[in-house]
Amino acid sequence: MSLPRLIQPLAAAVLLSAALLPAAPAQSQAKAVPVKAIKTNLAEESFQTMVVNRALQELGFAVQPILEADLTAAYLAIANGDATYTAVNWWPLHQGMYEKAGGDRVFFRQGVFIDGGAQGYLIDRKTATEHRITNLAQLKDPAIARLFDHDGNGKADLTGCNPGWGCELAIEHQLSAYGLRETVEHRQGNYNALMADTLERFRAGRPILYYTWTPYWVSGVLRPGQEVSWLEVPFTALPDLSGDVKQAQTMLPDGKNYGFPIAREHIVANRRFAQQHPAAAKLFEIARIPIADINAQNLRMQQGENSPADLERHTEAWIQANRSTFDGWLQQARAAQAQKAPAQRQRP
Repeated sequence: MSLPRLIQPLAAAVLLSAALLPAAPAQSQAKAVPVKAIKTNLAEESFQTMVVNRALQELGFAVQPILEADLTAAYLAIANGDATYTAVNWWPLHQGMYEKAGGDRVFFRQGVFIDGGAQGYLIDRKTATEHRITNLAQLKDPAIARLFDHDGNGKADLTGCNPGWGCELAIEHQLSAYGLRETVEHRQGNYNALMADTLERFRAGRPILYYTWTPYWVSGVLRPGQEVSWLEVPFTALPDLSGDVKQAQTMLPDGKNYGFPIAREHIVANRRFAQQHPAAAKLFEIARIPIADINAQNLRMQQGENSPADLERHTEAWIQANRSTFDGWLQQARAAQAQKAPAQRQRP
């Protein structure tokens, strides 16, 4: 199957990354198995993908430029073998797309790559305190909703998600479930551009209402508990595409419910590729990056360190600072490859 038209190389950053990667010591590049990572056009997904690519390179794989696609096309590309893996599989928001593209029958997904992700709705702390707003359902009150109206139509402007993202489906579902269609407007487009506008309004002293997630740079600038406050939801309401998420999974130990379970990111790979290459499969299973490291790198990008050279430098710095962990991944991956039966062994 030909590569979906939406998929394009992430040119400069990845070409630079590939050029600077060290050659695998015991593997001819001419015989190396090609590997193609895929992600969305969100630049902040590059760092974690580049770390995995570096590990694959050191295992002897021929790392190709990172591909970009919308989420549906990305999962189909992996399922069909047009891409090898993604390092940005979100549970539960991507579960519906994962299942629709073939699920466990065509994908390899073991281990947790990034854990402890939060997501939900926030408003500026000043407005929250002055009007005693703690729950999203309070926006059913037209007077409360008008506090966040920036285009003059009487509805609260909620900075939301790009069309096609998993969070778009969740927000749309929740606006209906909580009876907010008449008072809240979901503003969509380029998320970073929308958040830039939201930040400008905040700095001008105007109320703001937005959705975000971690790991991401937003909560490093608008810090929950300081500049902004989380909003609870009246009850758990997630679309079927998010999987079977129960109320207990979104309820925090303190009894607060922000509407989403604690999220995690996985590496998802083409199942056949993983079966043929145990070293890569083991790497995909055991690789793990602390969420604080992702947040810190994403914030540096937002502060201007977002060139291809910056991304390469961030990747190299993380690997050097965590060299023993990184080498542990490689050691376990090579051990998994060595356990393969000699008659079936294929060096990557």
